[in-house]
Amino acid sequence: MRLSQRLLLGALILVGVLVVVIAVLLDRRLYARITEQTVRELASEARFVATQWTPAVNPDALANTAGAALGHRVTLIDPAGHVTGDSEFDGDALARLENHASRPEVIQARATGMGSARRTSPSEGDQELYVAVRASLGIARVSVATRTLDELFAASRRDVFAAGAIALLAALVLASALARTFSRSIIDLRDVAQAMAAGDLTRRPVLTAPGEVGDLATALHRMAEQLEGRLASLQNEDALLAAVIESLNEGILAVDERQQIIRINEVARQLFAVPEPVPFAADRLPRDRALREALGAALGGAPTGPVEVGIGERTLSLTAEPLPGGGAVLAVYDLTTIRRLETIRRDFVANVSHELRTPLTVVGGFAETLATDDPPPARRKQFAEAIHASTVRMQRIVDDLLDLSRIESGGWRPVPVDADVRAAAAESAAPATATAAAKGVTLEVAVRQDAATVRADPTALRQILGNLIDNAVRHTHAGTVTVFTEAGEGGTWVGVSDTGIGIAPEHLPRIFERFYRVDPARSREAGGTGLGLAIVKHLVDAHGGRVRAESIAGKGTTIAAFFPDTSP
Repeated sequence: MRLSQRLLLGALILVGVLVVVIAVLLDRRLYARITEQTVRELASEARFVATQWTPAVNPDALANTAGAALGHRVTLIDPAGHVTGDSEFDGDALARLENHASRPEVIQARATGMGSARRTSPSEGDQELYVAVRASLGIARVSVATRTLDELFAASRRDVFAAGAIALLAALVLASALARTFSRSIIDLRDVAQAMAAGDLTRRPVLTAPGEVGDLATALHRMAEQLEGRLASLQNEDALLAAVIESLNEGILAVDERQQIIRINEVARQLFAVPEPVPFAADRLPRDRALREALGAALGGAPTGPVEVGIGERTLSLTAEPLPGGGAVLAVYDLTTIRRLETIRRDFVANVSHELRTPLTVVGGFAETLATDDPPPARRKQFAEAIHASTVRMQRIVDDLLDLSRIESGGWRPVPVDADVRAAAAESAAPATATAAAKGVTLEVAVRQDAATVRADPTALRQILGNLIDNAVRHTHAGTVTVFTEAGEGGTWVGVSDTGIGIAPEHLPRIFERFYRVDPARSREAGGTGLGLAIVKHLVDAHGGRVRAESIAGKGTTIAAFFPDTSP
């Protein structure tokens, strides 16, 4: 049931109850008042008759005359109680009337001067209202049938109920109008409150409602404005906090007291591999013991960290802090790159030391021999050649390290042009021609017509091809080394294939690392520095390209570099 209907029904019930209560009260009081008024009127009439009753007047004639004039029954009673005159009876009928000395109204009139009674008349057979007053010659009594009173009272009752009906109708009209006005204001306030609860703070109540409803509308209007301002402030702060959290290199996630993840940035999602939208259960985090212990301790109120944990192939630094109101915040930093760089640095130092130790030992040993002994000329020449070869080897290692450092540090940037692959291949293969011929290796250039030029720095292209050709010749015996090109999507492949000893599959992913050797002893005997393929990869990366390596042990190796058509 709508509010207006409830208000209208309530008003009608209230007015109806009031009308009924008023009608009942008026019914009783009105009946009493009518009866009292009738008694007073009848008493006045009886006194008037009493004044006219003298010894010289015939009582029966006086009763008849007064009854006709007044319209009521008039009875005259002597002191003994005999009826001497009655407007309703004459002759024998009058003589047969009972003695009225025992009538209540007569007894009361003798005692107090006036008496009244309501009873059924023995002579008339209907209910009468009798009023008697004391006269000088006896008792004068006037009576009226109660039917007359009842008719008068019924007419008055009808008037009361008619007035009540009119009042009820008027109340219905007024209550309906007031209910509609009041309910319209309440419904408007309800709709505004529901919209605010749903998050729409742009709704405002009508401020023209009267009285307390108007005050409520004003308060709701102010509350909506304050909530809108505070919500906007909170949204700005939340957006700022989200932007700050997302800009961090650390993974940040917040856990509430129910162990639900309520905030997590993209770095943490990647580190923990959790794509679920918040909120989600903390059980979705990786099941690492150190992580679980740190989270449990923080939820218990004890900070933890930083501690290193291993999640998959990553090494993470974890810090957990409890929140004042319950819950915890976890900060995660990815140490994988740092640890890998530390490993590379250690390996690099160890590899450089190892690579330089052999030639330095040779140089130091032969130099000491020459300084402390006087070998024959042929032996001195042999020692000098060994020292020179070791020096050249160390110089090549140093030069390659400097080139690699210059490329990695950004001190060198390529200047791509349309370079002729045939010319670069011929120039790069020239230094290896003598070594190839001595080993029975044939150098070939198989450049396709649709891939005869590449977008590359000419010096870098020659260095790439030189390293690949030199590497292929050193690992090929009595075979073929071929420089080739292929047209690729968005660029050109330039590579070198050989029919040499090949590379086992487990070594292929690491051949572009510095100083990595598939067979260290054989590589050093062949004169390699272990940096050639690393330099190739960094030069190609500087062009925005990529490298690939394919090999079958015992059948040969193919290494190719892709140069995109657009400059990086």
